[in-house]
Amino acid sequence: MEYSLETLLHELCMINGTSGGEDAVREYIIGKIKGHCDYHINPLGCIIAEKKGRKKAEKKVMISAHMDEVGLIITNIRDDGTLSFDCVGGVDPDVTAGRQISINGLCGVIGTTAVHNLSADERKKPVSFDSLYIDIGAENREEAEKYISLGDYGYFADDYNVSGGKFITAKAIDDRAGCAMMIKMICENTLEYDSVFTFVVQEEVGLRGARTAAYTVEPDYAIVLEATTAADIPLASGNKKCCICGKGAVISYMDRSTVYDRGLYKEAWRICEENDIPCQTKTMVAGGNDSGAIHISKGGVRTLAISVPCRYLHSPSCTAKLFDIESCYALAVKLADRCAAGLV
Repeated sequence: MEYSLETLLHELCMINGTSGGEDAVREYIIGKIKGHCDYHINPLGCIIAEKKGRKKAEKKVMISAHMDEVGLIITNIRDDGTLSFDCVGGVDPDVTAGRQISINGLCGVIGTTAVHNLSADERKKPVSFDSLYIDIGAENREEAEKYISLGDYGYFADDYNVSGGKFITAKAIDDRAGCAMMIKMICENTLEYDSVFTFVVQEEVGLRGARTAAYTVEPDYAIVLEATTAADIPLASGNKKCCICGKGAVISYMDRSTVYDRGLYKEAWRICEENDIPCQTKTMVAGGNDSGAIHISKGGVRTLAISVPCRYLHSPSCTAKLFDIESCYALAVKLADRCAAGLV
């Protein structure tokens, strides 16, 4: 059976699962991979799946992606029935005002002080979470408490859209794109060698699930499938664009949490050149991902990240190209087999 990356991504992005609340995402993934591999769930909630290949691996390879997405968490229910909140993961307050939010199946709207009630100085200040609230239509605290409890998660309620067959726009492309690729690898028996797949939790709040998964698996190599910031927009130029949608898989040499294995970095480029796989690198040292925890697990793990360039990351409207996701998938398959064979 063939598994479409676009279909998997669509279904995954429509599921809610912020850090610490990945249950529904985990259930979906298990429903797909069950019967195709052996798996268990670790105490933190990561899926660790062992997939038999056609050959026994010389080296243990761990392929990893995180299940969680950025979101909101309710911190207070006010007397007037509106809700105070904080972010889970790196969310810019500027992208939240006016957005529809889903909380326990209810629709809410993120509001702020009306412009005509702001002073001239206040209008010049950037938006902060302290100045925002969620309106669920409750008349008072008592009514709101019938539906909302402190610690409940809020999710961006945007739809999944494809524009002109080129760009996909949705919440949670970071990192449901990586999860979609791994599901496809497992279910289509893509890899030649035995491999371990880890669908991890709580990346957005400190790489926590990946730390536990890598400690358990003890891999020789790790390939982290991610989404990374593409700033190929009119207000950016030169290296500030970081990477570009439509130019293929992003192979990183360094970010804020990892200096990537030089041998794997060069091997990934060689694979792309030999197989006509479109690829690029990041032109800024910025960001980070689960590699930061994985590469220093136990005695150390040779690690590389392969990322999907994505505009408007950590917003309700992440935007990426299926072409780039397919390029990441093609590279990951070939690099994983090379590592498992002990050829890197």
